[in-house]
Amino acid sequence: MFNADALIKELEFKAVKSSGAGGQHVNKTASKVELYFNVAASEVLNEEQKALLIKNLGTRLTKDRVLMLQCGESRSQHKNKETVISRFLKLVSTHIKRPKKRKKTTVPKMAKLKRLQNKKQQSEKKANRKPPKL
Repeated sequence: MFNADALIKELEFKAVKSSGAGGQHVNKTASKVELYFNVAASEVLNEEQKALLIKNLGTRLTKDRVLMLQCGESRSQHKNKETVISRFLKLVSTHIKRPKKRKKTTVPKMAKLKRLQNKKQQSEKKANRKPPKL
């Protein structure tokens, strides 16, 4: 797969002031953490993994192919950093996997027969509802 520790070393972090209500604490501390990961410049991921990430995370990447994640849930910068790193690793590990190829299967003979029998039974039931022809 990939080396998570080496991948974390490639990340860039930036601490900014959180938005929203919170009083004096929010106004004076930079507790919100922004994570930046340049997919194209990564040395840990191979070319195939980079291509998969670019394809799967296309809408979440900037024009320079940089992934940006942010977390400002906690009042602690350290907790926010841990949270954003775990989100990042989860995101990368889910989007780096190749989708399984679909195996074509045939419909079993008995399934076809049952379907046709049900259709026949249904048509007979509806035919019996009609008034008789005189």
